[in-house]
Amino acid sequence: MIYIFDTSSLIVTGHYFPERFPSFWKKFDAFVSNGNIVSVREVFNELNAQGVRPHLYDWIKSHQDKFFTPTAEETSFVNQIFVIPHFQNLVGTKERLQGRPVADPFVIAAARIKQGCAITEEVFKDNAAKIPNICQHFGIDYTNLEGFMKREEWQF
Repeated sequence: MIYIFDTSSLIVTGHYFPERFPSFWKKFDAFVSNGNIVSVREVFNELNAQGVRPHLYDWIKSHQDKFFTPTAEETSFVNQIFVIPHFQNLVGTKERLQGRPVADPFVIAAARIKQGCAITEEVFKDNAAKIPNICQHFGIDYTNLEGFMKREEWQF
């Protein structure tokens, strides 16, 4: 299974300080090295635009090659998402006006095209334009970081 990590879930991994949670990072890095954990370029851009913990910043910089540029197929699927008027709210006014990166549609598209699972800390809310809502609409698998660890039977 391939897991496509959203910005929110990578930020949560930043709470696992490498010196305190070496077994977490050993497993996480093994999944990254095997190609089972990836992300998208826009997540990288969002993380760079936000202030993240220094060890997470160093980690994303050293794994920049795991944040992929969208394929033509993924870009086409992003267009399919935005055909639905309600899902156009996925990109907020603030992001549009300030030209800030927006990763969500690319995370969803990567999960769909790669037949993977979107990992996000967003939660399903009725009538929302959130990753879980859009994934559910299109039949795309999703969970959060804890759900990912449960699926992979990680215990520390």
